[in-house]
Amino acid sequence: MTGEAGVPFFSIAGSEFMEMLVGVGAARVRDMFAQAKKAGPAIIFVDEIESIGRQRGMGISGGHDEREQTLNQILVEMDGFTPNDHVIVLAATNRPDLLDAALIRPGRFDRRVVLSLPDLPERKAIIELHMKGKPFTKEVSTEKLARRTVGFSGADLANMLNEAAIMAARENKTAIDNKDLEEAATKEKLGSPRKRMQSDQDRKLAAYHEAGHAIVGHFLKKVDPVHRISIVSRGMSGGHTLFPPTEDRSNESKSRLLEQITAALGGQAAEELIFKDISTGAASVIEVATSIARAMVTQYGMSSLGPISVSPRPMFGIWRGMDEGSEMSPKMHDAVDSEIKKIMETGYKSAQDLLKKNKSKLDAVAKELLEKETLEGEEFEKIVGKKKS
Repeated sequence: MTGEAGVPFFSIAGSEFMEMLVGVGAARVRDMFAQAKKAGPAIIFVDEIESIGRQRGMGISGGHDEREQTLNQILVEMDGFTPNDHVIVLAATNRPDLLDAALIRPGRFDRRVVLSLPDLPERKAIIELHMKGKPFTKEVSTEKLARRTVGFSGADLANMLNEAAIMAARENKTAIDNKDLEEAATKEKLGSPRKRMQSDQDRKLAAYHEAGHAIVGHFLKKVDPVHRISIVSRGMSGGHTLFPPTEDRSNESKSRLLEQITAALGGQAAEELIFKDISTGAASVIEVATSIARAMVTQYGMSSLGPISVSPRPMFGIWRGMDEGSEMSPKMHDAVDSEIKKIMETGYKSAQDLLKKNKSKLDAVAKELLEKETLEGEEFEKIVGKKKS
């Protein structure tokens, strides 16, 4: 950007303003703006501006601490009454919700550019950029890779390609192939595979648990196709079943969310069906499913309570972020809990019914997992058939 503008560029991180000595940060702000005006036209860029631009009146030390004095000085420099015609101020943050209202009002930072996750064409362009200088086999398709990586950021994609190159080098390959890329994409989201001692019973439990997710998701129309099933441990999980989105979506429907909850509960439903018992392995997916159900009830108006929002209300002051108030009465709390329970129980019952109906396929997938440990989507569909749209 500075190369295109052809003007002096002043860059500093928000944390660099902060010192133990009161007044140093404000002095640095004055000095930086003075240098920029002198060199003008010029650009000032402040990274991680939330370090100094947090909402005032939120600190324990009152209104005269170093951070607030530094912020006040920035506000004075950007108030529009001082001749700053030849100085443009840019800033970046990952936490816009923490910024003081005076800092982001028109007249100061009056343009807001939100960088969202890249869509399909953008992911393809990013992949092609980071593929330069690396050898790939002819079978590698940037189109397929871009479709496989819905939800990846630019940094995720760059790291995935670097990991794939490392994996290929470790195996003395002359080019990166699809297998390396698939493993790198999985590692980027779930972590590295780890060796751990597992009893035959634990492996069997994991196989049926993951097969349960896969079977239930496969027979639900609005859940994306199964991409991979594995009982190889990664991170804190003992296995995984991947349903990566086949397209970029900006919204979710009620029916899709309900089916996602049902698929998430398929693992525990399979355990209960086969072993007449359940394990702690379903804890993380139950937490995810419950959070979806809670959002449906309290934020999206997707329950019998109707189109109302009863989300928690943040409390402002010293303890903000440590506690939350609530807009709900005790009666409404009970109603919300009842609705969440109803959604979860309905999803669990649907998962149980699907697994009972397709128990032979569940057994076949679990048996294959115990032999191979990992099944790709094509191998899974050879056992259970093509997914019906």
